[in-house]
Amino acid sequence: MSTMTETQPQPLVVRPHKAAVVAWAVAIVLVAVFTVVAVLLKNTPTGVFFRTADQVAMVGVGVLLAAAALLFTRPRVRADAESIEVRNIYGTTRYPWSEVEALSFPDGASFARLELPDDEYVSIMAIQSTDGERAVHAMRALRRLYRASRT
Repeated sequence: MSTMTETQPQPLVVRPHKAAVVAWAVAIVLVAVFTVVAVLLKNTPTGVFFRTADQVAMVGVGVLLAAAALLFTRPRVRADAESIEVRNIYGTTRYPWSEVEALSFPDGASFARLELPDDEYVSIMAIQSTDGERAVHAMRALRRLYRASRT
């Protein structure tokens, strides 16, 4: 087994905190509301006849909407001495540090950014301004890894 020396920064994994809490709360509320509506569907005085399949479908819609809300828990960034892997809502991409020109968090931006050649950038949705100090610590740790890869 090899051990890390003090000059090598530790690998880093960062996920958003507040967005994940909100996404889980919204998902739970959606499932609960659609389940209550489904249960109450048969007892409507409107004269419309709802079947059990309609109730199941209503719960299913709630579950689908909850799953969509939980997509906001997916963002993650993994970084080590060789590369950085950015997973946002829909996709994951790994970049060697040699392709990264800078790490930034522009004023007023919601997410950190990975600056790439030719004025391109990738949002790092795992590091969000709403997380406050957590975002600051994550950016400092990422920048340490980035600087270590340059030496």
